Amino acid sequence: MSEKKINLEEARKAFEVAVTEHSQEFELFFLSKLYGLSYSYTDKTCEITFEPKGFSFNPQGSLHGGVITTIMDISMGHLLKKNQGAGVTLEIKVQFIKSIKNGKCKCIGKILKMGRSVAFMASELFDQDGELCAVASSTWKIIEYKTGD
Repeated sequence: MSEKKINLEEARKAFEVAVTEHSQEFELFFLSKLYGLSYSYTDKTCEITFEPKGFSFNPQGSLHGGVITTIMDISMGHLLKKNQGAGVTLEIKVQFIKSIKNGKCKCIGKILKMGRSVAFMASELFDQDGELCAVASSTWKIIEYKTGD
């Protein structure tokens, strides 16, 4: 078996972009920049699109489950921030349905139920063909409340 190597130039470029362009705020934080995440919103969803980079793949050649979980968590957290205010993940469950080997992906975070201090959220991840690859559910503690604009 030949040894697999990541594309060092791709990894350096992604890291350099993340280091120079990040800011500790929603949508602009380091991991968002490192993974090349793009955001769009409706009242009820946060859609993140991205193209997985080789350095985020596991030894089997598919997108690592930890990266998938991170991006799904981000989709829910950013939606919560837009609708209610900042929160923290109390728990998250992810089910991996299909591996992702390449191509543009889409992750959609949704609010299932919003309480005064707790929110129940979900997220779905789709591959370039629109096939469902992972589903997540999570519980969030709301720590910041949005005030009227």
